[in-house]
Amino acid sequence: MSSDSSGNAALPCQDMRRRYRKKLFVIVIFSLVAGMVYWLYQYDHRIDTSADDLLKEALLECYKTKPQIRGQLHSDGPTIYAITPTYSRPVQKAELTRLSHTFMLVPDFHWIIVEDAPSPTSLVTKLLLRSGIPHTQLVAATPKKWKLKEKDANWKYPRGVIQRNRALEWLRENLDANRDKGVVYFADDDNAYSLEIFEEMRSTKGVSVWPVGLVGGLMVEKPLLNATTGRVAGWNSAWKPERPFPIDMAGFAINLELLLHHPEAKFSFDVEGGYQESEILRHITTRDKLEPKADKCTKVYVWHTRTEPPKLNQEQLLQKKGKRSDEGMEV
Repeated sequence: MSSDSSGNAALPCQDMRRRYRKKLFVIVIFSLVAGMVYWLYQYDHRIDTSADDLLKEALLECYKTKPQIRGQLHSDGPTIYAITPTYSRPVQKAELTRLSHTFMLVPDFHWIIVEDAPSPTSLVTKLLLRSGIPHTQLVAATPKKWKLKEKDANWKYPRGVIQRNRALEWLRENLDANRDKGVVYFADDDNAYSLEIFEEMRSTKGVSVWPVGLVGGLMVEKPLLNATTGRVAGWNSAWKPERPFPIDMAGFAINLELLLHHPEAKFSFDVEGGYQESEILRHITTRDKLEPKADKCTKVYVWHTRTEPPKLNQEQLLQKKGKRSDEGMEV
């Protein structure tokens, strides 16, 4: 009797212990998983913070040696409106990606991309959204008679005229000279830009100018200053030096208010090759009013690099067979 009684009494206790062990096991596993998740979060956070600290240290060290870009990450200056005409070609995404990675580092910046197309392309749209840069995407198709054919020399017809004018229209339609403060810059997608150039142009009161590297058949094309007044007296341009403003598109910026007060200032198909810069500048300034930048035009912060068209002979052979190496991909 006593043996049966004690055996029967032990069964409920064993069941309780089993249930307790299960609960304890679940609690321990849950705690371990939660702890692991928290540790991973903290670990990732420490990595990010460490990377941020390293970046800040590198930038601070850069600012010590290059005071002209000090304060670059926190500018309270006017907005820079960079106008970039672009068109579909094999290197388009590569060019715009490289350009966007520079523009990401420029504060108070608005990128106006104008596609030479009848409607916005997904390639440009996605690139702009991924960049996180404040932007406006526009389209303006070049008339067929002004369109360069594949084997035409790039100087046969002026490029970007319709696109730049469309961007100027957008500025005049959406901005107010009495309210909006800014600087307008024509930033082509085949150039290379140092961050210093954007800080240089930010203080533009009228039209500012500076040297441009690798353009016009020269290592550098630059304004020449009067030794006494410090004002622009001419250029060292070797290509059509008789132009009113023998300057590259990348070599000047215009104060937004000044541009908005001169609605007639725009580009034109009806001017001689190489005169597009002079065509817009003649409406808003004179040579003696130009503002030399880049340490009295002694520094080069922008280069007219131009990417070489890729050789795609193997791709062309592949396409003749009805295939593509980039099938289902965006290059």
